[in-house]
Amino acid sequence: MQRVTGIGGFFFRAKDPTGLAAWYEANLGIPSMETTWAQQAGPTVFAPFPTDTDYFGGLEQQTMLNFRVDDLDAMLEQLRAAGATVDDEVSEASYGRFGHAVDPEGNRFELWQPGEVPER
Repeated sequence: MQRVTGIGGFFFRAKDPTGLAAWYEANLGIPSMETTWAQQAGPTVFAPFPTDTDYFGGLEQQTMLNFRVDDLDAMLEQLRAAGATVDDEVSEASYGRFGHAVDPEGNRFELWQPGEVPER
């Protein structure tokens, strides 16, 4: 059986695509669509959630992107300093620490500082 080798892109609608791309580049270091983003190798989770989950924020948000980070606390502080909406709660699990923030268009995203991650 053929299998995919990774995620090649994440595409979503935006009211101001150029402005939102610039925000992600300035605040998270993700280059805009004109260049590719070479990521560090690491774990990726693919997980459907129930339709009524509140984990993504509002029910109108159908997806939530999770970004791996080296230093969760530093990234959350960087986002706060840039004026982003950042949740105060940081959660911890055996496989890492998690924080959440919201981009300028109201999309909640997750930041993950991995710990010991079980592989399959």
